[in-house]
Order: sequence, then C-alpha cells, then structure tokens
Amino acid sequence: MYLLNEWIEIIRRFMESGGNVLWAIAGLTFLMWTLALERLWYYKFELSKDVDGAIGSWEKRTERKSWNAKQIREKLISQVSLKINASLPMIQTMVALCPLLGLLGTVTGMIEVFNIMAVTGGGDAKSMAGGVSKATIPTMAGMVAALSGVFINTYVKSIAERESELLEDHLTTDH
Repeated sequence: MYLLNEWIEIIRRFMESGGNVLWAIAGLTFLMWTLALERLWYYKFELSKDVDGAIGSWEKRTERKSWNAKQIREKLISQVSLKINASLPMIQTMVALCPLLGLLGTVTGMIEVFNIMAVTGGGDAKSMAGGVSKATIPTMAGMVAALSGVFINTYVKSIAERESELLEDHLTTDH
C-alpha cells in the first residue's frame, strides 16, 4: 500500500508540474487507447460472428452472378466493413490532437514564464522554472501520446484492412 501511495504522489506531482493541459492530454490518451483496445477486442472476439453472418447470408443464395446478387454482396461487405472500421477515424483524430495539445501546453507555460518575468523583472528563477516545466512537459507528453497512438493505430488499421479483404475474398461470385 505504501508503494502505491508513493506512485500516486509521484504521478500527482508530475501532472501538477505540467499544468492543466497535461490532464487533457492524459484524458485524450486514455480515451484513444480505450477505443484502440475496444477495436482489438472486437477483432478477436466479435468479428468472426459478423463475418460468419455475412458469409451465411451469401451462401444461402443460389444465384450469385446477377446485378442484384452483386449489390447484395456489396451490401454485406459494406455492413461488416462499417463495423470493422468503427472508431478508426476517431483514433486517428486523437493521434493528431495529442501533439497539438502538447503545443498548447508549451504556449501556456511560456505565457506563465513571460508573466513572471514581467512581474519580477526576471529575477525569480524558481518561479520561472515552474513555467518552463509547464511548457516542456506537455510537449513531451503530447509527443509520446501521439507516437504510441501512431503505433496502435497502424496496427489496428492493418487488421481492419486485412479483415475487409478476407471478407471480400470469402464472398465469391462463383456458382
């Protein structure tokens, strides 16, 4: 319990040293990773049910070469592809927002430094250091969050593309 309290205190001090923007970055990163992990869960445990349902509907058809049959095939592929790609644009948007929030933290931290310089005439180095911390920590956090998001987004996106292509391959027009 003591170790947990110590870690919580370290994290709290770190978050305070980065300012309010760091909390926004942490929240955004948590949401981004929650959506990415939800996608991985879906691919692992739920996708096969949707694919099997689409293949089952297609396999029930006796005729697969007409214009109507091709439209039904496209509809089945489209329905499953929508489920496969759900949340991916949101994850990509969050990846792009992370460094922008880091930049916002840089600007707000530097405003604090300049304000302290204006008030004290530049003589209070300790107060200025707090502003510099609020300027650099969110930048670093935003970049780290964006980098982690790029990796998970690339991985999730490659799975989505592969699964969509496999579905198209399974819904053959031979018959």
